[in-house]
Amino acid sequence: MTTMMTMTIAMPVRERSAALARQVLQALLDEVTLTPKPGLVDLRSRGAHTDLNWALMCHSACALRPVFAAMAQAGWESNDDDGLRQRIGAIGRDGEALMLAATDGVNTHRGAIWALGLLVTAAAQLSARGASLAPRAVAARAGALARLQDRSAPGETGNKGELACRQYQVGGARGQARAGFPLVTGAGLRQLRASRSRGDNETTARLNALLAIISQLDDTCVLSRGGETALLELQAGAAQVLAAGGAATAAGSQALLALEACALARGVSPGGAADLLAATLFLDRLTEGEAHGNA
Repeated sequence: MTTMMTMTIAMPVRERSAALARQVLQALLDEVTLTPKPGLVDLRSRGAHTDLNWALMCHSACALRPVFAAMAQAGWESNDDDGLRQRIGAIGRDGEALMLAATDGVNTHRGAIWALGLLVTAAAQLSARGASLAPRAVAARAGALARLQDRSAPGETGNKGELACRQYQVGGARGQARAGFPLVTGAGLRQLRASRSRGDNETTARLNALLAIISQLDDTCVLSRGGETALLELQAGAAQVLAAGGAATAAGSQALLALEACALARGVSPGGAADLLAATLFLDRLTEGEAHGNA
């Protein structure tokens, strides 16, 4: 009887965790499929990358779905934040190894495992408590988890993002997470919804959200490849597209082409902004459901 009751209780948790993981997967697929993106992999090209392409990014995202499901399940099942932080840290490290195995050693989604892993865990934890899944509530819960120490994490990883944080004294992905993802709940979601409200199609709305994030983020992916000069140029170029009315206007479209040319000439790719766009789309999907598909 006990075993039967345990299975009855556990099955909905697994199903709900799997459903959240599917939403994360869809956000990752929506991000990489969004076209045209400056310096990033999309349906047209590899962007500024030589080791990435659209198919590899999709393969990596699909391979990571069980990782996000495991994180969500941990969130559903845990009432102890410290224990939960240790558990999802271990899941994340296993997920990174899975990613590298699936991609023959190419880093496709290291930043996404961190950002979306925290957010899906937070969403599950709030759902288990019957609490609001409003974007700021989920982001704040994720931030609280991010600020807890992962005691099994290596002191230094040698990753390019970590080195850029140290060299340029910026917070990077960890800083965004620990602050509760302010560029996701602020610039990203605000621009996404403002663009929709004025009648932009979904592709344009998502591009504008990406540009809003690029314009403000100290992106360690850009810093590690091109330094401060490249970062300032990309931030200014993204702001110029938005100032011209966004990606759908004639002037905005020309400014976007100029931004892409700058990224390719510099050999830089705003991968940190791409991860935060995926996070934006995930939080939007939590509250808006399937109402906004690709256009």
